[in-house]
Amino acid sequence: MKLLDDVKLDYSDVLLLPKMSEYSSRSQVNLDRTLRFKYSTETWSGVPIMVSNMDTTGTIEMAMALQEKKVITCLHKYYTYEDIPLTLNKDYYAVTSGMDISNLCEIMDNIDPKIICLDVANGYMKKFIELCAKVREMFPSKIIIAGNVCTSEGVMDLVMNGKVDIVKVGIGNGSCCTTRKQTGIGYPQLSAVMECSDTAHGINAHIISDGGMQVIGDFSKAYAGGADFIMSGSMFAAHKESKGELIEDPVTKKKYKLFYGMSSTTAMDKYNGGVAKYKSSEGKTVKLNYRGPIDNTISDIMGGIRSSMTYIGAKKVKDIPKCATFIRVNRQLNQIYNHNEV
Repeated sequence: MKLLDDVKLDYSDVLLLPKMSEYSSRSQVNLDRTLRFKYSTETWSGVPIMVSNMDTTGTIEMAMALQEKKVITCLHKYYTYEDIPLTLNKDYYAVTSGMDISNLCEIMDNIDPKIICLDVANGYMKKFIELCAKVREMFPSKIIIAGNVCTSEGVMDLVMNGKVDIVKVGIGNGSCCTTRKQTGIGYPQLSAVMECSDTAHGINAHIISDGGMQVIGDFSKAYAGGADFIMSGSMFAAHKESKGELIEDPVTKKKYKLFYGMSSTTAMDKYNGGVAKYKSSEGKTVKLNYRGPIDNTISDIMGGIRSSMTYIGAKKVKDIPKCATFIRVNRQLNQIYNHNEV
């Protein structure tokens, strides 16, 4: 047994310190990035935000809407090549696979997308790292994302042994994830991002901060911590482009959609015929108020990031870490009127 007793931080434990800035308008800063990768021969340019590959958010409809904003949608792994329209811009979507890559191979043979997302709950598995290396051998030029891990060692293994370009960082921090409750496994997300990005950048790789977003300001904190991309599910759930039936509460008449973790009972009932006897559910199902078209939400997110950049004097997203100073706080928000909003 070993105990690491230095303080680890979540986004809610810090705020960004404002400082003298030459930028007086959000229109003066730029959210676009151009990235090259350790193994892939591809170049990517766009806004470094990703929609999670959950089946309620990683939809074709979401990808169609957000490609105009130059945002990547990681399609969920249950799509086949016949589902994916050729009108989708290959720069702004990724195809997803778990340990069984047969469907991925069919998609690659028929559509040849640019970005592959290899996604499992436990990115530390030796067999998963071997799978990543196999996929790199099969598709050497592609941008390969893999995860999830939450430590520097996990990043090093996936990049150096799995030959991936981008590591997905975050375990147990999702809004509908109960991994920490069920297993005791996890790592505070801001510290995970800071430590994992430092390792990744030292070996010419990149990371995604996956999950843990509670408010829009957390996007800026993640970039400040060193994340190259930020992925979220909850921020993109319950929209017109999200999957799921639009339900009206018979009493309140409010409209909502269901949002659930991909290791939840809901997801396992849907795709695996229930929770296997040797497993437990590690996700929950929640009702979210219907939010309408995604356009308003993504504009709000981008506006928040731009505003943060003007506060700290960052002209480009890649400048955010060097312009950022974190301060530790006991309270992030004044929530006195949380239940009085209209």
